[in-house]
Amino acid sequence: MTPPDGPSAESAAGLPRGIRLGVDVGDVRVGLARSDLDGMIATPVETLERGTAVQRVAQEAREAEAHVIMVGLPRSLSGSEGAAAQKARDFAAELAAEMSATRAEEAVAGSSTVEVRLIDERLTTVSAHKALHSSGRKGRKHRQVVDQVAAVMILQQALDTERSTGVRAGERVEVAASMTGSPAAGTGIDRPATDEPVTDDDPTQEGTR
Repeated sequence: MTPPDGPSAESAAGLPRGIRLGVDVGDVRVGLARSDLDGMIATPVETLERGTAVQRVAQEAREAEAHVIMVGLPRSLSGSEGAAAQKARDFAAELAAEMSATRAEEAVAGSSTVEVRLIDERLTTVSAHKALHSSGRKGRKHRQVVDQVAAVMILQQALDTERSTGVRAGERVEVAASMTGSPAAGTGIDRPATDEPVTDDDPTQEGTR
């Protein structure tokens, strides 16, 4: 019998309760955010060094028992992908492999592999910079938190999409059978074919962070 107050809005939408993580990938730093159990609000966690970010995000996912990790995919306004987007795809593929390996090692009965998904984040970091400027943060304090703010924006966008559609947001990253070989196989992501030229000099592409 259904409880008097009824199922949660998320259960009704077909998605289980559970924490989600949001990740903003930069060349130097990586922003990390997380949601509440009901997937309503995204909050900042920390700014990570790029070299150890995959392991730290995986650790956070394990400790929080997260269901999904949303990684921002910085496309241009035209939808094309340049160097920044490829770096995000590479990071997401590495993270998916890390989570899959962790699942295999632990071999916990009844547990499920954490999904890694790519979320279109056009101009998210630009918006994060503007928000921090508006709040009065400048200089070093600004740089320390801008990646976290961008991660919050990525995750909040994904949460809002889930609530409005009832399905997971973004593009799921599948773990490749081998992380070697052709570039396409190495990413573990099915990328649609396109005739649109991909350039790295689009002014709407986000810069190095």
